[in-house]
Amino acid sequence: KPVAKGYNWITPTFVNQGVSNFFSNLDDIGVSANDLLQGKFAQSGSDSARFLVNTTVGVAGLVDVGSRIDLPKHNEDFDQTLGFWGVNSGPYLVLPFFGPSTVRGVAGLLGDAALNPISYSGVYLHPGYWASAVSGGLGVVKAIDTRADNLATEKVASEAAVDRYDFFKNAYLQQRNYLIKDGNVPEEDVLKDEGKSLGPVSPY
Repeated sequence: KPVAKGYNWITPTFVNQGVSNFFSNLDDIGVSANDLLQGKFAQSGSDSARFLVNTTVGVAGLVDVGSRIDLPKHNEDFDQTLGFWGVNSGPYLVLPFFGPSTVRGVAGLLGDAALNPISYSGVYLHPGYWASAVSGGLGVVKAIDTRADNLATEKVASEAAVDRYDFFKNAYLQQRNYLIKDGNVPEEDVLKDEGKSLGPVSPY
């Protein structure tokens, strides 16, 4: 958190946005693949086109051109794909550096890493020190940028929560259910955790 605050303090807004756009563009490779794995072929085509446009016209993804030409950003990952095919989430976990997750979410992280080009920097560069430095460095910058982007959200949530741990746990589980079902969550649908209802599902 202190590092994320320092990052926000020293980084101009336009640079911060460019860094976020760059990593978001790389993530679109995995988004397109998970679209296919979930049978969302039209959306996969849209997300693939978005990646190509942002990578070329958007200067390696630094500028989000796709959103300006009706190619919106979608949120699909391997955890959602597993959930789409009926894999149970398993126990709730809080992972160092990654935050809220589940057993299924851990498998999702591994799947997402396999679809991320940063993981294969050793293929582009000769394996060794430089490849590890580039891959590790990009991973650290992405983690810091993501944490910095969520500072305001965390502050609001922490101030609103009576029980901070329970609040973030329920919010995470409900949001994942919302994403897996693409927002089409029946009113009567509730999440269960150790036999206790978490209440109606919400995107937040």
